Amino acid sequence: MKAKAGSRAGDSRLAVKKSKAEKDPNKPKRPPSAFFVFMDTFRKEYKEKHPDVKQVSVIGKAGGEKWKSLSDAEKAPYAAKAEKLKAEYAKKIDAYNNPQVIPSPTSPSSKHRRQNCLTQHMVVLNRVVSCSSPFQAGEASGDSDKSKSEVNDEDDGSEVRPSTPTPDRSLRC
Repeated sequence: MKAKAGSRAGDSRLAVKKSKAEKDPNKPKRPPSAFFVFMDTFRKEYKEKHPDVKQVSVIGKAGGEKWKSLSDAEKAPYAAKAEKLKAEYAKKIDAYNNPQVIPSPTSPSSKHRRQNCLTQHMVVLNRVVSCSSPFQAGEASGDSDKSKSEVNDEDDGSEVRPSTPTPDRSLRC
């Protein structure tokens, strides 16, 4: 009896539900097969002939029987249209999986973008150099590397260290 109780506890661990991954709404839909291309036209014709029939199952069964009774020559136009839709889908899915950035006429050329990027980086570097230059100037002249406020703070017993400037990493090209 104890073995059965242990196996039930093991079953409860297996009952973990996994959630489905969300589908991308921008992904192209798969193309219909030849049968579904046929069913689009068949539904319209069937509803015109039988306006009182509203059940989807009845229309589906009638369409399936009609499809089975068609010869290969009669199915050929539907198969051709399905192949055409399949080729269009292949192009769309390829573009979806491998997006290419096409520069618009209003956007600057890549040369101008590189120059703008370099200019932005130079501005950032100039800010860093100008911020750090008082500390470097003090070292070059042989003065103490402590600022005046630090010298005055030594009397209090607390020491304040100047923060070193860091370059702005938010600018990306």
